[in-house]
Amino acid sequence: MKKFEEIKFDLPVLKGISAKNIEEHLKLYAGYVKNSNLILEKIEEMPKDAEKNAYATSELQRRFGFEFCGMRNHEYYFRLLEGGAKSLDDKSPLREKITETWGSFENWLTRFKTVATTRGIGWAVLFYDPQTKSLLNAWVDEHHLGNLSGLSFIMGIDMWEHSFMIDYLPSQKKEYISAFFENINWDVAEENFKKIMHDY
Repeated sequence: MKKFEEIKFDLPVLKGISAKNIEEHLKLYAGYVKNSNLILEKIEEMPKDAEKNAYATSELQRRFGFEFCGMRNHEYYFRLLEGGAKSLDDKSPLREKITETWGSFENWLTRFKTVATTRGIGWAVLFYDPQTKSLLNAWVDEHHLGNLSGLSFIMGIDMWEHSFMIDYLPSQKKEYISAFFENINWDVAEENFKKIMHDY
């Protein structure tokens, strides 16, 4: 079985998010990659005595969802920070879809930031639903609980405390959210959206 590989991101100096915080955050990402691979290896060994290992296999499979989504969500997150901050063009397809859905980009941003301040650990995500051809904001607990089936990830923000703990207190979530948005390369989110539209 092909192993997942840790991506090395080319991140610039960020405004309001320190190099130390990014360094520690990337270590956690590397852990999700490592654990995703380890769990798949263990699962492959289990069929040698499937009945005896049924419970352990089930628990490993459950854990795999956590580790895999932790890995993949972080890949989306760090890619959004590559290449330096770039705004979303007024005539871009993604901005037009956001405006069509929420009336304006500013309306969407206000709602998305509200989702990001949800109590608990998790992710605020902008998804695209290919069935209804619509955008949806969602809160995902941890990395995987609440993921919306069949929807595609356009952009999202990590709201686990590890994503900001060196720079901000838990009571300063809003400051971290603002810093994240100051650093987004919207070209990446636009490319995610275009690829999704092309696939469907």
